[in-house]
Amino acid sequence: MRISLSIVFVFSLSINLFSQNIDKPNMSLRELKQNFDITQLSDSLMDSFTIQKSTKILKNLDAKIEDYTIINQRNDSLKVDTSLTIEKFYKLNYLRSDNFELIEFSNTGHTYNSLSFVESKGLFPQIGSNAKHYNYLKTNDINYYHVATPFTELMYRSAFVQGQLLDALFSVNTSPRFNFTISRKGLRSLGNYQHFLSSSSNFRFSTNYNSRNSKYFLKTHYVNQNLFSEENGGIREDDISNFESGNTEFIDRSVFDPQFENADNTLHGKRFYLNQNYLIKNSLDSLNTRKWSVGNIITLENKYYQFKQSTPNEYFGESTGFNQINDKVSFDTFLVNFNTSFSSSKLGMTTFFMNYRDVNYSYENLVDIDNNYNYESIIDENFSFGLNYLFKKENYILDFQFESMLTGDVEGSLIGAGLLLNINSDSNIKFSFINSDNSPDYNYIVNNSSYLNYNWNNLFKNINTTKYILNFSSDKLFKFNFEFNNILNYTYFVKDVSGIVLPVQEFNNLGVFKMNISKKISFNKFAIDNRVQFQKTGDESLGIINIPELILRNTFYYQDELFKKALFLQTGFTFNYFSEFYMNSYDPLLSEFYVQNNKLIGNFP
Repeated sequence: MRISLSIVFVFSLSINLFSQNIDKPNMSLRELKQNFDITQLSDSLMDSFTIQKSTKILKNLDAKIEDYTIINQRNDSLKVDTSLTIEKFYKLNYLRSDNFELIEFSNTGHTYNSLSFVESKGLFPQIGSNAKHYNYLKTNDINYYHVATPFTELMYRSAFVQGQLLDALFSVNTSPRFNFTISRKGLRSLGNYQHFLSSSSNFRFSTNYNSRNSKYFLKTHYVNQNLFSEENGGIREDDISNFESGNTEFIDRSVFDPQFENADNTLHGKRFYLNQNYLIKNSLDSLNTRKWSVGNIITLENKYYQFKQSTPNEYFGESTGFNQINDKVSFDTFLVNFNTSFSSSKLGMTTFFMNYRDVNYSYENLVDIDNNYNYESIIDENFSFGLNYLFKKENYILDFQFESMLTGDVEGSLIGAGLLLNINSDSNIKFSFINSDNSPDYNYIVNNSSYLNYNWNNLFKNINTTKYILNFSSDKLFKFNFEFNNILNYTYFVKDVSGIVLPVQEFNNLGVFKMNISKKISFNKFAIDNRVQFQKTGDESLGIINIPELILRNTFYYQDELFKKALFLQTGFTFNYFSEFYMNSYDPLLSEFYVQNNKLIGNFP
């Protein structure tokens, strides 16, 4: 099944910029007009709202910051936060998220190596090529908005050598019940090394609507993403020796000779998502509020991963004799979800759901020397059933989730539970348990390539992961997280003695635990933000899950209000460190990381 979706949105924006040198009033514009003689103010912003001037262009004089809301996939409403915090500084990057447990490659937009254990996510197997998916926006990454007036967000950063990164978002409510949001993140960065350019585009369009009688709710989005990277296989061993020895002739990274300069890989995906819900019954009672609703979700996604090389290279071993390499795998999914929810202020909310999923994983582009198609595909249809339960009280929250496969070639199940206790207005503690039994990604099972070493058809067992989590959070005290993972049938890539990268499965139990603590300390106009993470695996002798035992991040900064409180300034520096460990290596053909136990990385700031 191949899905072709194409949506073109044309819009124009007009942005006016102005400045002011007085404090922002902590009230709406309507309240400001009622309580002040605005005609006596000389500020340019206030002049536009004077009594003598028309206010026809002001669509909402009562708008406050609380009226700007972000709605995530779980229907949690988050207020737009325009304050300046150290947490936002950590998210001012390509991923727009805190990358404490990641280390970026030498060029923005390429990939990240993980400094902690990352378990498989979700019940359904995916296409694979996980190194390419760090910036691939999934369904849960798309937000919806409700804004009192047109809302714009811009994030810009320079990148490496002729590099620019811009993330722009525009959202508007045409009425209190209908919103649409359009956004795009674009990057192009040349990089410091030869043939290592990265370029990406993430286009998003989302809309949400609720009917006049507040019974019908709709959320839908369209996403078009293209993530491209030039690949060079890394620099050669003799150049690494010259660089690490301090040879002054090899300080400039652009003079290094890479393994090859004729390859690139691309991840491209288009997705249409529709989520609608209808409230059948809403019983309002002073003692017990009851609701019953039904809904369905439809997801259509077409995705492909492609590795291209103008001529074969011995770096990957022997090829089939083609003049060029063009390995491409498509991954088409069609998902339909039917659900019904019952909620009661006394008993909580229970949701039952049924999923139907159709998958086509195919290497259709590969042909043999006689131009005959010679490829393998996985075509599968799955049904799964599950339920979610959520119970909220003033001092605690209890949640439970369960899902299990009913039919299809893929088997699996997911069960989890959590208990959140509010100790006081500042502190809470949460206990969680999750057990997942799911198939490895499809590229572990079947892979076809023009390189002979990269062809396999495996029969792997399901990966079983049990996770125990303890979280404590207090703004006045500290934040503490503990997590223990027990993994059975762990599946990973490794390079064997002959230099071939292959997927393998470990049948012994593997244990991984980590705990981290973070605390911000302020004294006068100075502050220091600290985060420490200690982690360890139980398979040091096996060398399968390699992670550093210690990760540190310390930010020391000065903060003050300047120019009669017109400017709030924070300036300082951040110190990052992780202990020495055998960091996983990167395979550009698969866009996956594989285990290596020869070279130690780390132990420097």
